[in-house]
Amino acid sequence: MTSHPLAYAARAARFRPSGVRSVFDIAMRPGMISLAGGSPDLSVLPREQVAELAAGMIRGAGPDALQYQPAQGLDGTIEAIREVMRAEGVDAAHDRIQVTAGSQMGLQVLTTLLADPGDTVIAEAPTYVGALSVFGGLEARVAQVEIDEHGMLPDALEATIARVRATGSRIPFLYTVPTFGNPSGASMSAARREAVVELCRREGILIVEDNPYGMLAFDDEHRLPLYARDPENVVYLGSFSKIFSPGVRVGWLAAPPELRGRVQLAVEAMTIHASVVGQVLAQRFITETDWRGHVRRSADVYHARRDALMAALDEHMPPGTTWTRPHGGFFTVVTLPPGTPVDGLLDAAIDARVVYVPGSEFMADGSRADTLRLAYSFEPEHRLAEGARRLGEAIRALG
Repeated sequence: MTSHPLAYAARAARFRPSGVRSVFDIAMRPGMISLAGGSPDLSVLPREQVAELAAGMIRGAGPDALQYQPAQGLDGTIEAIREVMRAEGVDAAHDRIQVTAGSQMGLQVLTTLLADPGDTVIAEAPTYVGALSVFGGLEARVAQVEIDEHGMLPDALEATIARVRATGSRIPFLYTVPTFGNPSGASMSAARREAVVELCRREGILIVEDNPYGMLAFDDEHRLPLYARDPENVVYLGSFSKIFSPGVRVGWLAAPPELRGRVQLAVEAMTIHASVVGQVLAQRFITETDWRGHVRRSADVYHARRDALMAALDEHMPPGTTWTRPHGGFFTVVTLPPGTPVDGLLDAAIDARVVYVPGSEFMADGSRADTLRLAYSFEPEHRLAEGARRLGEAIRALG
């Protein structure tokens, strides 16, 4: 038989490899130190207890856990999600919560429902690479807003809104990771949260708040989610990936009931529903373990690793290098001194057996090649220190 080339839709070319996923296989090579992927350290989990939860789930709830279930999500899982949100200062009603196969799916569904081709989503500069993949794949443009250590600059946001509207492009929503952002690690200050929420309310722009890291704080400051300030104009994306396990693929969104209902219809079309086994296991983790203690212990581990990486960067980076100092989460962004050669740096780092994600991956226009995202969540402290040493050597070798 004669085979014919597939006739792809035009949008197929817009789905491009993620800069994080493209270095995943490299990170698995023997002797390689990964400062690339933002994976949680699952060795912190009470694994024997989780094993008992999983076994008990199959023994006690096997037929239900292995069967089709409602598309909105299991009632028990939704109540567990509400408990997690209350721990962050948010009280979301049951009918506002939709369970998804990870928060990435929530973002995909929202963009599918809200953004037409040619619309312009507003996001931080830099922003989460997975979000850029979603927006690009669904043929939306992206306009990015400057941030500093206190998060998005409200004046810059206002100017960006005016600039986009002057082109005639519609703005379906603002996408933000306001707490311990990926990749920057920056957190929006309370004053800026109020200003951004008020500006978007006034301008009629929905906010999509992505909050996977909000509970992993290294200090006692309470950073109230944007959703708590305006639940009618903010959609909240949450996930069990960073506080429990990414493998269960259970996330959620909280939205006004009418939008939540439309999201459910899209979820039914895409996957029927999120994994029931994952939902039951996540629910039991919240209801039958000291989950808050686990989150605190995890944050303590990441705090120590952040400190180890910061100390190693101080010791090994060339003069003039700067980096963010996050107060929670998984990441820091390193900015190289002006004039530092960047072509070939990733290859040189890989040759030195250390891998990172180039900062250009987090910009829609591919700029900021002089920045690097480093993750400190997965590697132990001594390997973080050694990774920084190898990276510093690779940078100096190119200079």
